[in-house]
Parts: sequence; structure tokens; C-alpha cells
Amino acid sequence: MKKKYIIIIAILLFAAEHIYSQQDAQYTQYMYNTISVNPAYAGSRGVMSISGLHRSQWVGLDGAPRSQTLSMNTPVGESNRVGLGISIVNDEIGPTQETYFDIDFSYTIPTSDVGKLSFGLKAGGHLLDVDFQRLSKFDINDPNFENNIDNKFSPNIGIGFYYHTNRFYLGLSAPNLLETEHFDESATVGNDDSSTFVAKERINYYLITGHTFDLSDNVKFKPALLTKLVFGAPLQVDLSASFLLYEKVSLGAGYRWDAALSGMVGFQISDGLMVGFAYDRETTELGKAVFNDGSYEVLLRFELFKKYNRMLTPRFF
Repeated sequence: MKKKYIIIIAILLFAAEHIYSQQDAQYTQYMYNTISVNPAYAGSRGVMSISGLHRSQWVGLDGAPRSQTLSMNTPVGESNRVGLGISIVNDEIGPTQETYFDIDFSYTIPTSDVGKLSFGLKAGGHLLDVDFQRLSKFDINDPNFENNIDNKFSPNIGIGFYYHTNRFYLGLSAPNLLETEHFDESATVGNDDSSTFVAKERINYYLITGHTFDLSDNVKFKPALLTKLVFGAPLQVDLSASFLLYEKVSLGAGYRWDAALSGMVGFQISDGLMVGFAYDRETTELGKAVFNDGSYEVLLRFELFKKYNRMLTPRFF
């Protein structure tokens, strides 16, 4: 039963004449993983920040999405106006695997005593692998599925803007501006003049924002929002609200519009080490399936401080 679902999804994905879909991986702990979608975030924390995240989606469903990210970003120079970052993302779903690798550059301009506006550029590429042998084909001799796709390279460029203070942030970005077509629409097989299937990467537009409020000396509250727009696909909206207790433990919940409910917990183990966990439960029909145990995320962030720039309080973003 489990395999039937992913087989149906995969066949629809690769047999359709034109496919326009959301290509970028999604994250519940997006407020700690902003560098993956906005290059202007690089260096904004004022210290070297290294983070890794693993997400297993729809656990129990064969071929369900799995994503891993590894990123590092840091300010450069005494003025902290220039930021540099490196990020690697591995995304797997069914018979496909994509590996993204990017270099991020940002430049920050102070706009007031507390506010800063950063401009960011992203450059890199990704490798696509498709193993058609993992599909259960209706026609085992179908020539469209004879040759696997191995390490097909596609370039990438992206832009972003990021305004922040110690308590507020707002970012706009498009991390992938090149709409790459992965398959040859004009290819023909034998005497059949019909075009083969085409998978095209659409531009993903992101808006992210959040604010931190002091409820007491030991309790902080932060609502946050992430919106992703892809033309030809439904608008994705993630809402979350978290509490930071005694600057050590964060507890929160989230809602992905018409998709999932989430719970989050984080631990600031030391000034430089933070670990976070998240769990999603689908609110769609897929969430009612007995083989779907929800989605899980684990996040680890490590930061290198110098004595003179140690943060007075852990930041929510």
C-alpha cells in the first residue's frame, strides 16, 4: 500500500507533458534556517554561525521527502558590513535526489541607531539525479525511462533583502532566479512526434518576518511568518509563535496554511550551542493515512564568539 502512493506520485510527476511545482524544500524551523532562502541574512548575527538541519517528511511513506542542510555564515572585517556564507542542501523524494551548493554574499547599511538593511546575492548550482529503475512502470520497455539522469548540473543565482534590529526582522528574497528545464521537450522517440515530459523549476519568492516581545524578565514571545509564492502553485503560509524561557528553553507551535500543525522545542545549551526539534502533523487527507507518522526535524547550531562580541541574550532569529 505504501509503495502505491509514491509510485502514483512519481509517474504523474515524470509522465506529464509540463510540470510546474514548488522545487524548494520546506522547513518548520525556518526562523533558524533563513540563510537557505535569503542570502542577505549572511553575517547578520554578528558572529560565525554554523548550522545543520535534517527533515524527514511523512515518515512511514516509502519515497517521502527527506532534506538535509549544512550552512556557515560570518561577518567579515571590523565594520561587520560584509557577510559571507556557504550552504549545501540535499533534497530527496522518490527516485530523485538534488544537491544544491551556494555561496552567499551580503552588504549591510545601517539605517538608524538600531536598524540595519542588508542586500544579498547567491550564486551556485545544483546536481540532479533520477533513478528510473525505482519506478514501477506500466510499460517496462518504455524508452522514456531507459536512461537514468546522473549529476545533471544547473547553475543558480538569487537575490535577497533583509532588514533587522535586535527585536524585529523582515526579509524578501528569490533564491533561485533561473527557471531550469530538466528534460528535453522536443525529444522524440521512434516514429512518435509527441514531445516528452518537461520538469521546470519555477522561481520561489519568500517573505519572512518576526518580532520579539518581552513579557517579563524571564519570558520572551516571538510570532513569526514565512510566505512562499510560486506562480502556478498554491500560496504557502507558515505561522508560528514561540516563547523563550529564562533564555534557555524555547517552546512554540506553528500552522502551515491548509497543510499541517507543528510543535517546536529548542534548548540553548550554552552561549554558542543550540539544538532544536520540530514535529508536523498533516491536516490534509494524507495526515489520516495509517502509514503517515508525521514529519520530524532536528536542528543544531554552533556559533564562535570572541570575548568582545558575545551576545548579551540569545536571539530568536
